[in-house]
Amino acid sequence: MKSDNRNYYFAIALSVLVVIAWNYFYAGPQMAKMRAQQAQTAAVTDTKNGTTPGAPGAIPQPSVNAPPQGGVAPQTPQTTKDRKDALADSPRVTIATPKLIGSIALKGARVDDIVLKDYRETPDPASANIELLSPANAPAPYYAESGYVAQPGVKIALPTADTLWTSSGGALTPSTPVTLTYDNGQGLVFHRTIAVDDEYMLTLSDTIDNKTAAPVALYPYALILRQGLPKTSGYSVLHEGYVGVIGDSGVQELTYASIEKEPKATKSLKGAGGWIGFTDKYWATALVPDQKQTFDGSFSARGTDQKVFQTDTLGEALTIPANGSAGTASRLFAGAKVTAVLDAYKKNLGIEKFDLLIDWGWFYFITKPMFFLLDGIYKIVGNFGIAIIAITFLVKAVFYPLANRSYTSMAKMKNAQPQLAALKERYPDDKAKQQSEMMQIYKREKINPVAGCLPMLIQIPVFFSLYKVLFVTIEMRQAPFFGWIHDLSQPDPTNVFNLFGLLPYNPTALPLIGHFLAIGIWPLIMGFSMFLQMKMNPEPADPVQKAMFAWMPVIFTFMLGTFPSGLVIYWTVNNTLTVIQQSIIMKRAGTKLELWDNITGLFRKKATT
Repeated sequence: MKSDNRNYYFAIALSVLVVIAWNYFYAGPQMAKMRAQQAQTAAVTDTKNGTTPGAPGAIPQPSVNAPPQGGVAPQTPQTTKDRKDALADSPRVTIATPKLIGSIALKGARVDDIVLKDYRETPDPASANIELLSPANAPAPYYAESGYVAQPGVKIALPTADTLWTSSGGALTPSTPVTLTYDNGQGLVFHRTIAVDDEYMLTLSDTIDNKTAAPVALYPYALILRQGLPKTSGYSVLHEGYVGVIGDSGVQELTYASIEKEPKATKSLKGAGGWIGFTDKYWATALVPDQKQTFDGSFSARGTDQKVFQTDTLGEALTIPANGSAGTASRLFAGAKVTAVLDAYKKNLGIEKFDLLIDWGWFYFITKPMFFLLDGIYKIVGNFGIAIIAITFLVKAVFYPLANRSYTSMAKMKNAQPQLAALKERYPDDKAKQQSEMMQIYKREKINPVAGCLPMLIQIPVFFSLYKVLFVTIEMRQAPFFGWIHDLSQPDPTNVFNLFGLLPYNPTALPLIGHFLAIGIWPLIMGFSMFLQMKMNPEPADPVQKAMFAWMPVIFTFMLGTFPSGLVIYWTVNNTLTVIQQSIIMKRAGTKLELWDNITGLFRKKATT
């Protein structure tokens, strides 16, 4: 039975290794593939006809019209300008809020200049602020615009990307909205009042005055466009790309690559209420139409050398009566994916599932509570690293009764080894009798042979939920610990292969093998703590199992070297507490600890060799 017991530990360790490797190398890519297939099956079979920048164009039913394809000049050295010069191409209305700085272009009434005041490129406070939106002809155009398209065959002078609006004056602040006006000279006057809150939501309220003697029907549209393939993290654990919720569709997620697999590189949806946009790791933009109205939404891509990615909405027809007025309202989110902010928008504005702009994953019900727990402790202790350690202690305390039973059962199992060995001598050829007597011993000694699995198994959901939280939440971004850890969401910046910075080169930049050379101080400490944990139990007699246990700390050291340092700290503290906990429980049960004998045995064997 001793061999059977070791098999349990071997299975546990191997299972953890397989689960991590499976999630990293297989589950993520397969998840993306499955989402693409589901999207293709659910997509409405339609596509857009070719249009000119800023001009309306037709798409098949159910929509009678479509938003125009946003106009962006081809990215060539002759047309691309630096961001400052591109901003100077249009007169502007300044945006000044506690969280945002930027401007709105009066040419086209585009929101194309958004800079996040609270976030910088690096932990260095002197580094540049995050530039979220940029105008056309800048190095990476990324902007939002809205307007109207007419019914097919009806010629009306409508605002386009080249239309110059007039402003009521002043800067756009949370307390001072601005109004933009455009008169088409044919009896239609467009008024757009833009308001912004203290966070990242803009509200666009349009009123159209019809001074003609006939009613006019127009379709409101909005779009977000970005040109050039955005830089993504490239991890399967995180979605970056198109995202939205329209009606009852559920969360729709397409990557920049998977949109190409859709018919004509377009995915269309229709429903009442919802939102649609782009998400990066920490930032997002989203169109939020009137939540009581039915609208069409689509993701699309076009172009060859310079890809243009667009997400847009098209609302129901708005009829402006003769000598009357009518209007619409919509919202635009452009900012950081702060959990509390998105939750507040979901609750206060009634935007369904808006909190899912953050990719909480399939285990939302575990991951998000883990974040709230971590964030709540942080607000008390003031350091996310300390909060992670506190969570480790808390998890150990919560599961202590289970761990106590598990380790006590392990101790009883070890104490019963002489009796189990005697059964093999007493019934050498009768396996059935051995099993029967073995079960009697288990029952008499109150031994649960699988109890040793539980302490490891209960850590798996905690491990993955914490991994997700550290990886996707902006609250973890650039969160420092102590010493050399300035960002808990990033791997340990030190490296053993350049003697922790003494040698002037970056081992991780080496081709092919660089990814496996990210071994810093904390991963080394974690590996040592896992080594101690492995040595707490007798070494397996099976050579394969013995080799597996011997190499497992090394494998995990290399594997966790590229993981967020906050996760490595959690795993290190967890291993250390496990060693202490197991030592105390097994000593109390009168069972000899194998730790010292196993460690000294390594040196004795080496000396003998």
